[in-house]
Amino acid sequence: MVNVPTGVWIDEKGVVVRPSETAYTTKTKLTFAGKSITTEGDIYVAALRDWVEKGDKSVYALSDDEFRKRVQPRSPALAEADASFKLAVYFHNEGSTELAEKYWKHAQELNPDDWNYHRQDWSFTPTEAGKKWMDKFQKTDKPYYAPLEMPKPAETKPDKQ
Repeated sequence: MVNVPTGVWIDEKGVVVRPSETAYTTKTKLTFAGKSITTEGDIYVAALRDWVEKGDKSVYALSDDEFRKRVQPRSPALAEADASFKLAVYFHNEGSTELAEKYWKHAQELNPDDWNYHRQDWSFTPTEAGKKWMDKFQKTDKPYYAPLEMPKPAETKPDKQ
């Protein structure tokens, strides 16, 4: 999970049906300094309702093959980024600011797309957090929220048999 809000669908048997993805409940488009953030909450909510109603027959419940395509093992760099982030939190809680900053920076370098790594670091300098967020947001060429990988409601097919 690299940003919030994130949803994961888990059925009554404890099986993950959809991996983490943006989970807004409304369609929105916000613009900051000429650059937009778009959410597809209307699509997400329609898909979620369809799944609640139809269960594994829903077109939004992923097949095992599709699920495997979307959820890959973490690369060594991403695993190291996660470990570095956890060390940064530990050192921060222990009062070792210098070590915490070192490990936050390392985590962010290894996985610059994980907004959580940045936001956690920025939360300790609240007067600078907004500026740091805007700087990163303006420099990134990726969407702030990844587009949903699901059929739009009008594209849905009849129930699975």
